[in-house]
Amino acid sequence: MGKKANMRKAGSCFVKVVKNKAYFKRFQVKFRRRREGKTDFFARKRLVTQDKNKYMSPKYRLVVRFSNKDICCQVTSAKIIGDDVLVAAYAHELPEKYGAKKCGLTNYAAAYATGLLCARRLLNKVGLDSMYTGKTEADGEMYYVDEEEEGEKRPFKALLDVGLKRTTTGAKVFSAMKGAADGGLNVPHNEKRFVGYDPDAKELDTDVLKDHIYGNHVAEYMRELQEEDPEQYEKRFSQYIKAGLNADGVVPHWKKVHAAIRKSPAHTKKASKDVKKVNYGRRRCSRAQRAGRVNQKKAWAEKKKAEASDEEDEDDEE
Repeated sequence: MGKKANMRKAGSCFVKVVKNKAYFKRFQVKFRRRREGKTDFFARKRLVTQDKNKYMSPKYRLVVRFSNKDICCQVTSAKIIGDDVLVAAYAHELPEKYGAKKCGLTNYAAAYATGLLCARRLLNKVGLDSMYTGKTEADGEMYYVDEEEEGEKRPFKALLDVGLKRTTTGAKVFSAMKGAADGGLNVPHNEKRFVGYDPDAKELDTDVLKDHIYGNHVAEYMRELQEEDPEQYEKRFSQYIKAGLNADGVVPHWKKVHAAIRKSPAHTKKASKDVKKVNYGRRRCSRAQRAGRVNQKKAWAEKKKAEASDEEDEDDEE
């Protein structure tokens, strides 16, 4: 391989970077998910690494991921063969099981409800739901389960894993974390990234956070847009109108969803469908069947050959 040189400016001089055969023989590619831009391994290493005196004890993470139409909250632990998911909750479950409308399933209120569902489902699974009930009514105040409640068993601890999301103040990943914390999960955090936090005054406006938890900020925008531009209101809130949800019904709607989540958070499997399997390939034949098929082909070929010879004899006689 010929020499390839790049000129890189370093301070006041130029450094010649030679990429020759020796360089490429020693080149090591990055991890696949780093090459794909899916995993921040610098952060993952610090979230996953367990203390040596806690050998084989799983270190749990509250994984929050957003897509265009859904929210996923999982409690996972890392193993050699891959991450083990202890429990998972999705925003699309809210309309299916908990009475939510099929609209606004990726906003701040939906993220809180998904985090709450994940926490209550987890505690129900491990038998801590009655011991750690969390904050039964969201009021925007800070809540730490390890300080408020003491039981025979310690609260379930999980570290927030935001993935590649920017951790800006008011981000929706912290709404899901707030829902999990209010649901009774021990997630170490502070108020600096919640919506309503003022970095200058260094205090949290709990009323702003409460409005976002119950979707009141959406309701206010709906009222404002409906008065100013009804056409844009029908366009932007078409799914709300289709579901029959108006501005006055947003806050009671999310309160009902929270109550339904606390009532029955357990995951229920869907009934399996009776699917008739159809094999479109040819069935495997036995040796006798294959031999019989060969004999059929031979007999057919001899018959055709005899018919052809008879036709030739008739032509010759004519």
